[in-house]
Order: sequence, then C-alpha cells, then structure tokens
Amino acid sequence: MSDIVVYRAEGEAAASGGDLYGFTVTEWNLPATYPPFAALLFIPTTWLPTGALKVASVLVNVALVPVLLHLSYKAAYVTGTSDPAGVSRLRSARTLPVVLTATALAIWLEPFFQTLVFGQINIALTCLVLWDLGRPDGARLKGFAVGLATGIKLTPAVFAVYLLITGRVRAACTALAGFVCSVLLGVLVLPDASVEFWTRRMFETGRVGKVWIVDNQSLQGLLARCLHTQEPGLVWAGAALLTGMAGLFVARRVYLRRGLDSWGVLCTAVTALLVSPISWSHHWVWCVPLLVALGAHVRGVRWRRVLLAAVALAFTARTMWVLPHQGDLDLRLSWWQQPLAAPYPLLGLAMLAAVAWWSRRPPAVPLSVLARRPFPLPRSARRSPELSAHVPGR
Repeated sequence: MSDIVVYRAEGEAAASGGDLYGFTVTEWNLPATYPPFAALLFIPTTWLPTGALKVASVLVNVALVPVLLHLSYKAAYVTGTSDPAGVSRLRSARTLPVVLTATALAIWLEPFFQTLVFGQINIALTCLVLWDLGRPDGARLKGFAVGLATGIKLTPAVFAVYLLITGRVRAACTALAGFVCSVLLGVLVLPDASVEFWTRRMFETGRVGKVWIVDNQSLQGLLARCLHTQEPGLVWAGAALLTGMAGLFVARRVYLRRGLDSWGVLCTAVTALLVSPISWSHHWVWCVPLLVALGAHVRGVRWRRVLLAAVALAFTARTMWVLPHQGDLDLRLSWWQQPLAAPYPLLGLAMLAAVAWWSRRPPAVPLSVLARRPFPLPRSARRSPELSAHVPGR
C-alpha cells in the first residue's frame, strides 16, 4: 500500500510546513505528485498510525464500491421520472443481495483490486465526478465538484471541456471556478509549494513513473512498448492529440445526436485515460460504469451478453502481469504479447470506435421521445406504442 504512505507523507509536509515536493518515501523512493490542494486534504491521514490508516483505506474504498455502483446504475437505467422501467430496475439493484454480490465481483476487477493494494483514491474521485455530472442540467453548482476533483488530480479537467463542448457553458464555468478555488486555497496555505508545482513539478512526467512499463495502460505506454523505446516522443504527441480530439468529438456527438449523457461521460473518461501520459491500471476504475452500462442492455440479445462477458474478462484477466516485465523486459515484448500488455487502451480505442459508428447518424426517433434512454435502445422500448409511432413505416 505504497500510495497511502505517500499521501500520509504529503499530509505531514502540509501540516508541518515541510518541503512537499522534496521528499521520497517507501522502498521505491516515491515523491509527491499531486497539487498542493490534495496535500491539504491528506492532512487527516496523519491522525492515524500507518497500520490503522491502511486498514481504513481498504474499508473506505470497499464502502465506496456500492456508491459507485449506485451512481453507475442510475446513469444506465434511470432516464428521468417518466421512465418507470428504469426506476424499477434501479430499485432491484439496491437490494442487499445484489449490492453485496456486485461489490464482491467489482473488487476482483483488476483496477479495483490494484486500488486496494496501493491504497489509491481513484474510486473516490470517480464517484465525485460521476455524482456531479449525473445531476440535472441547471442544478445548483453543477460542475463545482468536477473542478475540485481537478484540483486534486488534474485529469478530471477533461470533463469540464466535455461540459463546454456540449453547450453547458454555465456548468463548465462552475467547474473552472471550483478548480480556481482549489488552487487559491493551496496558494493561501502552501504558497511556496504552489509556485513550485504549477511552474515546474506538474510538467515532470518522469516524476510520476516510467511511461513504458506495463503498469501504464495509456496510449503512450502502448506506443512505447510497441516501438520498443522509452520515449515515443512526437509519435505519442501526435497520436494523443488526434485521440483526444476524436474522443471528445464522439462524446459530443453521442450526447447531441442520441441525448445520451451517460455515454458521453464514459467516452470522455476513456479519452482522458488514453491521452494522459501515464494511466496506471488502477486508474481504469471507470470499467464499472462501463460494465453497468453494457449490462443494462443484454436481455434477450446473445451477442450483447458475449460482449459484456468479454469486457468483464478483459478487466479481470490481469494479462499484463503474467507477461515478463522485470527490468526492461517490457520493451522486449513480441508482437503477439503487445495486446496482452495493453488490454485497457485497446479496449478504450475499440469503445470509442464503436460509439462513433453507432452515433454516425441521428436516430429515427426524435430525442424528445428518446428522453436520454440507455444506449442502445432496448427492444422493449422499441416495441412500445409511444416509440413505434415515431418509427418510419409504422
């Protein structure tokens, strides 16, 4: 649980006025990599002994799994108060046996298991972002939590961009305000550390870790291993730029053409994970919202059940860890080992391509009737009299 030890050291530095970005801890000599605002939030971690803190980290992360499941169920099944079927399914998902079973299964997904092993905060940040974006448009301070999440780990900033390009300018500005508040609070309490981070440390990608190891499930990690180089350089920069633009374009299109905010958010999350210089495998906890979204549409369709099983297997198999990866062996993988070393970025690219293909044309049914129904529209909904009236030829 090395990361929780780093968080505790950050909290100690923030509380004592020590050098926030000058220390290293654990046998791996890990430094602080988060903004000063995060260090302020880590101060309570210093109130417990390290052993008790590790236990608390596991308990909190496990407790957050059903919270994330609930938010994912709500995004996948509930399309508004006029969707009684979705509300009924959400109520069924809240029963104790379902919650316990789903939580147990989710823990064994590799990103979640790694989150527990490292003592990470990924589940908490995902819950924060998903809760904020799941609120109705026009809700008071919608976007502010996204801004605070950005002040903790930077990458959630892409969700503010998603709000902006989908026409929700007020929420995007609120997200910016939340981020500015986090930065100002860091400057107020930790002025020297803030100057150091925002002018120098945030640009030091190598400070976070080696980009080419199999732990890194981002586009840069994939390219570095495929090209057998520690620095993919301009190749990665160009690929990341194109992927970022394409991913946000798909997210915007599935929202505007299909009215599916949940899938727009998922596309945005996957885009962020792909273009980030480093996306450790435990960053992919967005696999639970993805699996729940896919699971919402498997009834009576065999190929969808097969697809759901295949995606769940990809996030459970841990193929990157069974490959030889000691030392620099990550850079010596053969061509057939490359997909096993990068299952998550390949799956993310495939998901964006699938959503792009599906949303290439506007639906025959008006968006006012679809009312942000799940993706794709269930068969039962297609057979409903309300929707049939809007299908050509009926």
